[in-house]
Amino acid sequence: MTVNALPRRRSLALAASTAFAAATAWVAPANAWEPTRNVEFIVPAGTGGGADQMARMIQGIIAKHNLMKQTMVVVNKAGGAGGEGFLDIKNSKGNPNKLIITLSNLFTTPLATGIPFSWKDMTPVSMLALDEFVLWVNADSPYKTVQEYIAAVKAAPPGQFKMGGTGSKQEDQIITVAIEKAIGAKITYVPYKGGGEVAVQLVGKHVDSTVNNPIEAVAQWRAGKLRPLCVFDSKTLPVQDKIVGDLSWSSIPTCKSQGLDIEYLMLRGVFMPANVPKEAVAFYVELFKKVRATPEWAQLMTEGAFNQSFMTGADYAAWVENEEKRHRDLMKEAGFLASN
Repeated sequence: MTVNALPRRRSLALAASTAFAAATAWVAPANAWEPTRNVEFIVPAGTGGGADQMARMIQGIIAKHNLMKQTMVVVNKAGGAGGEGFLDIKNSKGNPNKLIITLSNLFTTPLATGIPFSWKDMTPVSMLALDEFVLWVNADSPYKTVQEYIAAVKAAPPGQFKMGGTGSKQEDQIITVAIEKAIGAKITYVPYKGGGEVAVQLVGKHVDSTVNNPIEAVAQWRAGKLRPLCVFDSKTLPVQDKIVGDLSWSSIPTCKSQGLDIEYLMLRGVFMPANVPKEAVAFYVELFKKVRATPEWAQLMTEGAFNQSFMTGADYAAWVENEEKRHRDLMKEAGFLASN
């Protein structure tokens, strides 16, 4: 009999929802550390970009599921290629009510500008995910493949093709220089304040291509305004949810398979100021574990095709140290070091 099937499904759904809420809601043991005032979550980048979107999603998840008593406040401090935000954290030693979400400008900004800052001036909390990069063109452009795009760039006068990207001497420009070296042609790099603006500029045909993160351009792809040509990873993305017609993130070939041998992934991680209590670090590690257990986070990971790597503690610190060395090599090869 099926008379009670629908009420039973509702009961099961309610039970599952209740269990999820119980598992993730804020619960602090007696005498455990917790924030005593609003938590400032700094974004060292412009509004609308991947870091900003992730920070605001985290803010919303924490509020919706009551994951801590205090309010999280997202603050964009993009000045000096994110240096404004990093120096704020550096100068906030011992403040456990302040966090920063980082991208690869954690490495590129001090290397390119010479500002007195290092990731070692902060306390690592957790790697939330790794972000992908995709080569995008306007949907009205004639380029359907990477090879068609490369042929057009090489056939055009040097510098005629414009690549839009976030900031100068950061991830997007590093990839642009790598493309130039791989194909032996000059591309004019045009910097903007954030990935959201970069996507808008490509839709408006003010630039010819971008290497935006998936989350920064998915809305424009879904709207039929942009076209992805390849992903800068060693393997195709695993997300098979349809975005445009029968196309999904997994439909995008790797750049390497299309003859453009370049790979680059970017950190989405969280740090605190130096000299904060260990109990405070442990609180935020657990907080982000709860955030990652929510359905909203799962949706963000799918929507933005993120690599869902997660690290804390010594493993995270070791990974960051290795990435700093890798970026120093990349920046040196591109001629972006402050000493150059």
